[in-house]
Amino acid sequence: MVRKFDYLVIGSGIAGMSFALKVAQKGSVALICKAGLEEANTYFAQGGIASVTNLAVDNFDKHIEDTMIAGDWISDRAAVEKVVRNAPEQIKALIEWGVNFDKKENGEFDLHREGGHSEFRILHHADNTGAEIQTSLIKAVQAHPNIAIFKNFYAVEIITQHHLGIIITRHTPGVKCYGAYILNEETGEVDTFLSKITVMATGGCEAVYRTTTNPLVATGDGIAMVYRAKGVVKDMEFIQFHPTALYHPGDRPAFLITEAMRGYGGVLRTLDGKEFMQKYDSRLSLAPRDIVARAIDNEMKLRGEDHVYLDVTHKDPEETKKHFPNIYKKCLSIGIDITKEYIPVAPAAHYLCGGIKVDLDGQSSIRRLYAIGECSCTGLHGGNRLASNSLIEAVVYADAAAKHSMAELDRYEFNDDIPEWNDEGTISNEERVLITQSMKEVNQIMESYVGIVRSNVRLTRAWNRLDILYEETEALFKRVKATRELCELRNMINVGYLICRQAMERKESRGLHYTIDYPNKKLLG
Repeated sequence: MVRKFDYLVIGSGIAGMSFALKVAQKGSVALICKAGLEEANTYFAQGGIASVTNLAVDNFDKHIEDTMIAGDWISDRAAVEKVVRNAPEQIKALIEWGVNFDKKENGEFDLHREGGHSEFRILHHADNTGAEIQTSLIKAVQAHPNIAIFKNFYAVEIITQHHLGIIITRHTPGVKCYGAYILNEETGEVDTFLSKITVMATGGCEAVYRTTTNPLVATGDGIAMVYRAKGVVKDMEFIQFHPTALYHPGDRPAFLITEAMRGYGGVLRTLDGKEFMQKYDSRLSLAPRDIVARAIDNEMKLRGEDHVYLDVTHKDPEETKKHFPNIYKKCLSIGIDITKEYIPVAPAAHYLCGGIKVDLDGQSSIRRLYAIGECSCTGLHGGNRLASNSLIEAVVYADAAAKHSMAELDRYEFNDDIPEWNDEGTISNEERVLITQSMKEVNQIMESYVGIVRSNVRLTRAWNRLDILYEETEALFKRVKATRELCELRNMINVGYLICRQAMERKESRGLHYTIDYPNKKLLG
């Protein structure tokens, strides 16, 4: 089946939906969701969204400086300034779409402070800000007549000149995107979606790790598709491990204990109850995430223990319940009253700072293809994301991409020469055990060799193991009909390879990337 839309938006998080809402005034929009509308990283974001709003004590320069420091001074300053200075306007847009941020009795925003921030500037909705944003945007896109929502549709490949028989390399100029081949899971057929503008908003890739706070749909699909289409992908070595995921073996994804809890006054302790962050950073538990994650990892390895504790028992119990109702409820469900007992926590793969390289308008290296949200690399985060900068980056760049693409739309036509997906000669895939086992192997490889602390030996071993899986999986992909699980496995292997390769290419320890082969920076700071 061939479908035509002015805009094809692949991904239904804050980036994809806010972009769709803005361009729907200009043309028709297809919004592709690989699962349901709620299954996006946005929904699981607890902490909040960063923006300068309290001008009595805060300003743009402070937020810019905090972001540059957290990014280990390799953030793109133009991108940082763009996000910080445009943040207040996009906060207003979110509120207009129905998002409710918590306020004090006097009507001012109830701002949080998180690690790396010099001021209180995090807007939030209790401890489930992402869910509040996601549900508000869902209502808005469902009500818009120009947005067609496709649930349980899975993007297999983007369409370029390659599908017209033209050989494309990474040095081929003028590569264009004409849409995507998308699997309709209900029919099992791969449909052809033609578009004038295509937008990747597919989120991150942390499901390549066994221990992650991300929903398991975060398999790096957009990044892998763009890489296979010869697009530019960068900074994949910078994987942020959240320091404090709830340690409860068997849970996948791991439940996130928001950084706002440390901003609230939570203290990290070893299993014998002793504080330890004073050994690593003067900011203690409010140090940036890369430092805190490495500190926890180091303590666990030194002591041979599999977690540490986060302590908020010294805080007012009613205040704790008020600020963190979902965390309180979750911990209570496994027998922990956080007002009286320590919370067991350990680092988990949480956020990707790299991705599809884009310019200040969200344009990728492939024409007619934009990338926004976590799958993109704008340069904002540099070597490490400052807490709560990701949601605001998503809406600022969605706005920029919307404005740029609306100005460009009338220049483009549909390419009616695109052939439909060819699966002639393939067979139904009855060997699901091969796919699930290979996924487990990818998780094990990445967890063991490409974690918080790395080395060339570990990275080379991961590369070699992934190469074997790549050959096996590509052979299977050519032989059987496309399924979501098989495509996800392909993407996980591609993304794992990119993380390894770009980690090996960075001959230093910087930001989130720490390697024992180039310890030109102290282990934990």
